[in-house]
Amino acid sequence: MSAAGALRRRGIDSVVLEEDEQLGGTWARRYDRLHLHTVRGFSGLAHYSIPRHYPKYLSREEFISYLGEYAKHFDLRVITGCPVRKIRPESDPPDSWSATTTGGEWHSRVVVIATGQYRFPLMAKWDGRAAYRGVFVHSSRYTTAAPYVGKRVLVVGAGNSGTEIATDLAENGATLVAISIRTPPPIVPRDPFGMPVQRTGILLSFLPSAISDRLGRLTARIVLGDLTRHGLPAPKWFPFSARRVPVIDVGFVKALKQGLVQVRPALDRLNATGAVFEDGSSESFDAIIAATGFSTGLNELLETDGVLDDSGEPIALSGEPTRRPGMFFMGYTHSLRGHLFEANLASRKLARNVERYLQQQKKPLAAENPGATLA
Repeated sequence: MSAAGALRRRGIDSVVLEEDEQLGGTWARRYDRLHLHTVRGFSGLAHYSIPRHYPKYLSREEFISYLGEYAKHFDLRVITGCPVRKIRPESDPPDSWSATTTGGEWHSRVVVIATGQYRFPLMAKWDGRAAYRGVFVHSSRYTTAAPYVGKRVLVVGAGNSGTEIATDLAENGATLVAISIRTPPPIVPRDPFGMPVQRTGILLSFLPSAISDRLGRLTARIVLGDLTRHGLPAPKWFPFSARRVPVIDVGFVKALKQGLVQVRPALDRLNATGAVFEDGSSESFDAIIAATGFSTGLNELLETDGVLDDSGEPIALSGEPTRRPGMFFMGYTHSLRGHLFEANLASRKLARNVERYLQQQKKPLAAENPGATLA
């Protein structure tokens, strides 16, 4: 959406091919509790900020509403219910692209891949999964705590989704909530000393990573305290040196300190009644929720080489030209400054690069031959 808006601002027509039946469908499928962890002022898309009538931290529904306003503001052409199956280069005309969808073929001079970092759920292949008789789901299918009231639940994975789901379960009627942690993450307060942690992250990003990490650890220790006293192991990595987003606390630490969420070792395997952990202990659970992350799915989507690294993520930075003329990526930046904040900046850069590329092709821009196709 941000890429399409930035392109429109430069007079470049584009078509957005949207997999879901409605705009913002990816957001609509997330859990009910979800709010942005980044503030309104730093979460708007290119050239149209989130209006001030929205709160500081938008809910899932409020952000979907903003996306609708954004599309209307730029009069974007969005084709919903149009999942893209394959994207491949074409030789006639040279350096053009085709996108195979369930509704036919789309052709363009430029293709922008904006399917996101969290396209396909990842599930570890634990031994004994077939034998487990309880409820087993990926976190992408979790929406509300209601089905888990009165149940013993294990959440596997301590990222932002895992900790927030565990907190939601603990606050809304689960009998026992445990979280299994393989690699302990750093946890930071959302609003340390009254300042959004996103703003702190933007400021600290200009310092050497070792200094930024040290200041972040000090702030977390002052605000959140020593969490090892409550069973949470010390973090094995730090945000700025690892360039990974930490867990942003929106209630998990309070639930941990109150004993509403209990920490367990890494999950080793499943049995008929529950989990066996790496330390050899076992425990019964009525339900297990795997907050084990996502993959981009780009290897399966793209029928071209030289643009992805070994982990299946783009080699080129979001908004920058790739090794394949006319192909760009958007929304794959790993940053502590906020995903939406980075998407805003990258989409402006993208629009400049696309405009330059099309001018080099010496072809007129026309609506019937879109400047970009966004998958």
